[in-house]
Amino acid sequence: MATYRIDGMDCAEEVAVLRRALAPLVDDPERLSFDVIRGTLSIALTPLVTDAAVREAVAGTGMRAQPADGEETDRGGSQRGGRLLATVVSGVALGVAMVLQGALHGSWRAALGLGDFAVAPVVMAAAVVAIVAGGWFVLPKALNAARHLRPDMNLLMVVAVIGAAAIGEWLEAATVTFLFAVSLALESWSVGRARRAVEALLDLAPAVVHLTGAGGERDVPAVTVAVGATFAVKPGERIPLDGVVIAGTSDVDQAPITGESRPAPKSVGDAVYAGTINGSGALDLRSTKAAGDTTLAHIVRLVGSAGARRARAEQWVDRFARIYTPAILILAMLVWLLPPLLLGAAWSDWIYRALVLLVIGCPCALVISTPVAIVAGLAAAARRGVLVKGGIALEAAAGLRTIALDKTGTLTVGRPTVRQVVPLSGHSEGDLLALAAALDARSTHPLALAIVAHAARAAVLPVAAQDVVDMPGRGITGTIAGVAHWSGSHRLLEEGGRETPELHQRLVEAEQAGNTVVIIGNHAHVCGFICLGDSVRPEAAQAVAALRAAGIEHVAMLTGDNRGAAEAIARDTGVDEVLAGLLPADKVTAVERLVATRGMTAMVGDGINDAPALARASLGIAMGVAGSDAAIETADVALMADDLGAVAWLIGHARLTLAIIRQNVVLALGIKALFLVLTLFGHASLWAAIAADIGATLVVIFNGLRLLRVSTR
Repeated sequence: MATYRIDGMDCAEEVAVLRRALAPLVDDPERLSFDVIRGTLSIALTPLVTDAAVREAVAGTGMRAQPADGEETDRGGSQRGGRLLATVVSGVALGVAMVLQGALHGSWRAALGLGDFAVAPVVMAAAVVAIVAGGWFVLPKALNAARHLRPDMNLLMVVAVIGAAAIGEWLEAATVTFLFAVSLALESWSVGRARRAVEALLDLAPAVVHLTGAGGERDVPAVTVAVGATFAVKPGERIPLDGVVIAGTSDVDQAPITGESRPAPKSVGDAVYAGTINGSGALDLRSTKAAGDTTLAHIVRLVGSAGARRARAEQWVDRFARIYTPAILILAMLVWLLPPLLLGAAWSDWIYRALVLLVIGCPCALVISTPVAIVAGLAAAARRGVLVKGGIALEAAAGLRTIALDKTGTLTVGRPTVRQVVPLSGHSEGDLLALAAALDARSTHPLALAIVAHAARAAVLPVAAQDVVDMPGRGITGTIAGVAHWSGSHRLLEEGGRETPELHQRLVEAEQAGNTVVIIGNHAHVCGFICLGDSVRPEAAQAVAALRAAGIEHVAMLTGDNRGAAEAIARDTGVDEVLAGLLPADKVTAVERLVATRGMTAMVGDGINDAPALARASLGIAMGVAGSDAAIETADVALMADDLGAVAWLIGHARLTLAIIRQNVVLALGIKALFLVLTLFGHASLWAAIAADIGATLVVIFNGLRLLRVSTR
């Protein structure tokens, strides 16, 4: 994929224009990807889709494409500077024209273009300079819209300005041009403001690494450091790369990645992330990822690309604008033609009203109202340690009514411990632990890790197991000393027909006591069972209560564990419904049932083991995945810290974002409706119309950007 920085792409309307321009080059729309936040386009180049063809197609829209790598990436800033300079020149020329007009006629009304005053050639010349400068970057886009018969706000403005000049309203034409240029500059600034909020994350990682090795310590650029290299971080410094501690202890502020308010203690073997802040201890680290592949870099890329996954509200505004803009153009033509032709009204009067209608009909405020709020909402969530994959996921969070929670690692800490070892059939505890550890040695399941760790602490050496096969949701089989053995759940024991009434009673009693039971056996007998337990997260009950306060009507717990252990967790946390003994496929079915019967449902899990259920939910939320690239990529939302309370925060934040979008849309359309009525009755002017549009644009921009200041507590 080739990536281009697009100068002039600041909102969804420009994305739509680019998509239409580039569509003839590609046979698959999926080969086009737009990132409004970072102002980039990604496209797969082929022998037919060449760099020159892409640049030419983009240039035809009035925008410009430059490679998003190398030295050329700075040219976007120069073009933005050019647009700002053009706007300033337009404003200065307009001011000169007004001063000259007022001086020549000795009236402030003449200076403001009010009343019937003749326009001297010198005033006209200054107005022309204002029009040309203000419309320099608008005219190419307007011509492209006219050529493709797709009216947009640029075409509306150009037609209005040309019309005003044609009837001698030079000052008003210059005023409209200048204020429209200001409106576009504000639009670009607002998206850039949110863009900088995201890109500021990347600046958290230092560009220099204190590399250590045989040659002593030396400072090198972070981008040159290879995976596996060792480096030092001094007290108070930011950590430049993802790594693991190999020497030293310290507390690390991980708020930039996880949103956690308290520093996390770090010692040998612990993982650290680029962009986090070291505390009072010096650390020696071994890098685990290159600079461009750190968790922080993944966050920046994912939040940036989230702009491509637009909410339904954004899509509605786009569809409405596509109908609205041509409708305004047609209505303006009718206002211009019908009263003079049917009622004998003055042509000049109704031409002027038609031009006012074109100006007030400009959809600037409407078009920018939604993307600014969405981008600001996504950036604010990222700073809270909540990665939301686009506006569509943010909108889904606002509509949630049901939450399905995985048990292990979500409601519990996810680190079970062995509580009891019960040998049977003549085996000793050591024998049973050796068999269980042999089968579980290669498993990453939390129960398997707990058994292996317990065996190690008991100084039990596992024997070698061959032909080990994992059976998700049931257990593990393998061959030990030539004998086939198995280790698994109560369900596996029942399915194999190996359970006696006495053993069943003992297992049920263990499960009702809140234990998770792992049974070990072979073809001849049951060797014994191991009772394990996981502790409830301290904040779990409070987090479930916060979900209810946020409007969640039903909280369900999904687990592959036995019902006794699951119900013990449910009692401690206040969960409404327990679905226990579930295989991965059963979890998918359970989520589908919740969606069908209770509407919008989120699934909260670890992002890897629960991936199928996360995919089937209305919203998949991966929890506690800092450093896990797979988990970050899997779900619709990734919580970078082990903080279940962030789900309730996300719901409230999403609802605030949608409320702001609704406020913006109502405001933008309300102002336009008011001026439409005033225009038809002859009580509106060109300068008042564009001033009202500028005012509406400013209000919706700052209303959306206040999401960047939302509390992250």
